[in-house]
Amino acid sequence: MSTKRSRVLTLLVLVGTAVGAAPLVSASESGKSPSPAPATLAEPQGPYSGQELRTIKALSEDDVRAYLEGQGMGFAKAAELNRYPGPKHVLELVDALALSDEQSAAVKRSFDAMKATAVALGRAIVEREATLDGLFARGEIDAKTLQAAVGEIARLQGELRAAHLAAHLETSALLSPQQIARYDELRGYGTGAHPGHGQRRD
Repeated sequence: MSTKRSRVLTLLVLVGTAVGAAPLVSASESGKSPSPAPATLAEPQGPYSGQELRTIKALSEDDVRAYLEGQGMGFAKAAELNRYPGPKHVLELVDALALSDEQSAAVKRSFDAMKATAVALGRAIVEREATLDGLFARGEIDAKTLQAAVGEIARLQGELRAAHLAAHLETSALLSPQQIARYDELRGYGTGAHPGHGQRRD
């Protein structure tokens, strides 16, 4: 017997052995229930799933409300977390900070001015975002229009942030270092003094 023929016979024996070891009856014939088919995996969803239903795709309802109400939205963190208190929270802590009537009135004026500016700018931002959304939705956008629309939104957002930060700057100038330290303590920011800030008042 040739070596080639011997190898073929050996291969046939191995295949026959493997087939013979397999069950000769189906699951249904054996009385057993067939194994369930593997569950179909759910289609993956992106992080923006559902946001296509928004009126303004880039803004949630909470975002719109915050802009229209002149809320802080974190725009003044650079001031708030560096010992420049904001007027809204100072007014909430009048008694704890032992503000005088003059201080309270001045902080209130600063807050009211900031609020009016923030509401006006917030409304303008929402309107510009709606316009930008509409341009994309109608397929009327091009590079030039895009740059103009986004540039205007960025300008308004810059003015809004500056308005919030300016109010913190004004309020800080009305308080003593001790009141600022107490404010930070009450707001949970710790007691570490920032170099130069506490020394600029008499």
